[in-house]
Order: sequence, then C-alpha cells, then structure tokens
Amino acid sequence: MLRRIGIVAAAFVTALTAIAAAEGYRTSVSLGSDSIPVVVVKGTPYEMGYGFGSLMKDDVVALLGSYLKLAQSQGEPRYTDASLDKAWDSVSPFIHPRFIEELHGVADGSHMPFDTVRRAHMIPVVSDYACSGFALWGSATKDGHLYQIRNLDYEVHAGLQDHPCIVVYSPAEGIPHVNVTFAGSIGVNTGMNAEGVTLTEIGDTPGKAYPFDLNGVHFTTLFRDILYEANNLDEAVDMIEKAQRIKMYHYIIGDGKNKKAVKMRAFAPGLEIWHDADPDDEAAPNVLKDVVYHAEGRNPIAYAHLTANLGKYDAERMISLSQAVPIKGGNLLDVVYDATALELWASYASGEQNAYLRPYIHLKLSDYLPYDGQPKAGAVTAVAEAPKSVGAQKATAALLLLVPLGAVAAGAFWLFNRR
Repeated sequence: MLRRIGIVAAAFVTALTAIAAAEGYRTSVSLGSDSIPVVVVKGTPYEMGYGFGSLMKDDVVALLGSYLKLAQSQGEPRYTDASLDKAWDSVSPFIHPRFIEELHGVADGSHMPFDTVRRAHMIPVVSDYACSGFALWGSATKDGHLYQIRNLDYEVHAGLQDHPCIVVYSPAEGIPHVNVTFAGSIGVNTGMNAEGVTLTEIGDTPGKAYPFDLNGVHFTTLFRDILYEANNLDEAVDMIEKAQRIKMYHYIIGDGKNKKAVKMRAFAPGLEIWHDADPDDEAAPNVLKDVVYHAEGRNPIAYAHLTANLGKYDAERMISLSQAVPIKGGNLLDVVYDATALELWASYASGEQNAYLRPYIHLKLSDYLPYDGQPKAGAVTAVAEAPKSVGAQKATAALLLLVPLGAVAAGAFWLFNRR
C-alpha cells in the first residue's frame, strides 16, 4: 500500500514540475518616445503561447475581442461566426498541431475563450489586402548583406496598430525565430529565423473572388512552419512547393546567410519562381542583378528608387525605399531586415498616422538569442506557470484527484495497523 502511495506521490511531483516549465519575459525596444513591446518566450508551443498570452494579456483581450467584433459589425457574411468556423474547418487539417497548441496557450494565458482566439485568426484567411516587398543583396547593397522589406498595407481603422508586439521564440524543438506581429496573433505576416530565412508576403486575392477555396494551408501558418523548420532558401522554397496552398499571393523569400532570394507568384494551385535579373520576371525588363521586388501598381516608383541607389543600400536607404512605396492611408506595418546580421527595423502605424510616417525602431536578434533565462534590464518577468500541453492539463487534473484519494488510503492503512 505504501509503495503505491509513493508511486502516486512521485507522479504528482512530476506533474507539478511540468506545470512550472514555462519561461519568458516582456521588454521593449524604443526610439525616443516611441516603443514596441517585445515578448521573449521559450518552451513547447503551448508554453510559449501561454507566456505570450499572459505577458500581453490586457492587449490580447483588447485586440482580439474588438478585432472580431469590428469585423462582424460590417455585416459581411464572411465574418460571421458560422463563416469563420467553416474557414477553420477547411484550413485546420493543414495546420501543424504545434500551431493549435500555441493558440490554446494564448487563450489560456490571456483568459480569452479559445473560440474567440481561433475566430480572430481566421479573419486574415477570409480577407483580402495588398502589400509590397523587396530583397537586395550582394552588389546591390553597400556591405553585401541581404536586406529585405515587408510593407503590410492593411486597414488601419481596425486598431491593430494600438497593440503591436514583436515575439522572439526559442522553441524546445525547431529553429528560434522572430514574428513581427500584434498582441495575441501567432500567424506570420512577416518574420525571420535564426538561420537568416526571412519572409515577405504580398496579397493579390481580389475581394470579388469571395467565397474563396480554403481547402489548404494559409500563408500565415505556412510561414510559421518555414520559420520553425527552414535552414536556408532551398528548404523554404521546397516547403512552399510541397504545400497545398490557397488564394493568390506573391512571396519574397530571403536567405541572409547565403545571401540570395527569390520572388514567387503563388496563385494557387500554380507557382512561379523568379530569381534576380530574370528576363521572365513579370517586372521585366525592369529587373536588376541581386534584386527581387514586387510593389504592385507602385513598381515604377520602386524601380526608380532602385536604379538611383543601386549599390548604396544599407538600413537607412532600405527604410527610404519602404517609405517610398506604401499604400497611403492604409499602411499598417513596415519592416526592414538585415537578414545577414539578424537585425530588423519595425514601424507600426499609430492612430491614423500610417507606418511609413513613423519611426523605424531597431531590434537585434542577438540581444534575445540564444535564450539564457536572463532578461534585459527593465524587462517584466511575470510569466504565469503553464503546463506543457493541453493533454498535460488533463493528466495533472487526474493526479490532483488521485493524490487526495491516496492520502485517505494511507490514513486508513495507518489506523488499521494501529489496531
């Protein structure tokens, strides 16, 4: 009897150890009076999601709830609960389980209903928007580094810019990476991993194409998989080629370590890939060595800037290029990367002021990776304890029930032997 009680107690201690496994902290990067929250998390997908949700709790609650409510207030059928649930049912078979685990973590860490978090993540899946992107390297840049731009031209009236967040992930399994995002949003519109793989998306799906065929993977979850798994450009391209993609997009995929990039026209199920100076590029003859770009109707502006500054591009000139090609009035977020040095400069809109008019704030990935449990000075470290997974929660609950029962049995055993 005592041996069995000891086994139960040991299992209970193991469960408590699992609960205390989450690691992470919140800090910020600043330029003058402007700052962007930075959340640094380590662990399993659920633990990292829990850390993200708990550290940004107030912002997650304010953003995801209002974002969903605003979308549904437009009266468009695509944003009803039923339509968003249908979208989830279509894409979820193509979503890696770790993404869903992290969603559960965000919901639990922020004390938000999981369905609200899940539906908010479906809004980009059923929406249409436009952007622009560039990658320059080698002879096109001042120091030979690979620089990349992602301008996110999207609705500023939704208020996403009021809850910015850069998340640095140090996963238990996979490549560490950074997601330049918004509070509670774990899909990737743009990001970079510790191997220098950098991602840009440009939306092309017209609103008139709704309802969309959603039987496949959306780029926001595909991009997250790439950041987790791709060590170089070839591996990233291979993942895109093998994916069952949906909708119509352009991608620019860069590799800062090997200093090369490609542009893709991913009009599902088709896929076209162009390298620099490619005579078959849709932008030809306006193509250049060590450059790929797509700025939609603003391509002439982009090409003029490129030809005037070719060979001189550094972070400052890349920011100037980003500022030259936004959709004015609908420019939500701009990011410039030095994918070779693993640095970035991010600018979020503020109120009605578009991102291209705002400061581009610098972040060095080496300030946060490798994760050693030592936050930067001034960081908030109040990460709530989190179980390793949804399954671990259930197992722990069962053990919490078993331990009192074991205590009762031990008491009975003690009384019996006293007699």
